[in-house]
Amino acid sequence: MRALIVDDSSFIRDYLRQLLDRMGIACEEAVDGSDALEVLAEAQAFDLMLLDVNMPVMDGLACVKALREARLGPEMKVMMVTTEADHSFIAAALDNGADEFLMKPFTPESLREKMALLGFTAA
Repeated sequence: MRALIVDDSSFIRDYLRQLLDRMGIACEEAVDGSDALEVLAEAQAFDLMLLDVNMPVMDGLACVKALREARLGPEMKVMMVTTEADHSFIAAALDNGADEFLMKPFTPESLREKMALLGFTAA
């Protein structure tokens, strides 16, 4: 399994990579939505994208919309990683192609639970 971690915070990227590494998941990273689209256009397929919402250059909503419209990783599951709990925001993200949400701050257990909802099991 392969995951793409997209977050402007190196701390969050490192933390998610450590958690996913422990689950046996290979990871690549991107620093914003624009960078993620470049990685997706050039790399092998990913099974999961963990996508921060609030980033410079291109935010998570714009990124998920663009990747779904361009059919980059059409089978890839997108989990938005956010502090945003507003129902209208969540509805907009789901309408634009997000599959699940992981609320910050999160724990290893909450990440595993959300991944299980998407059909992924930890090693």
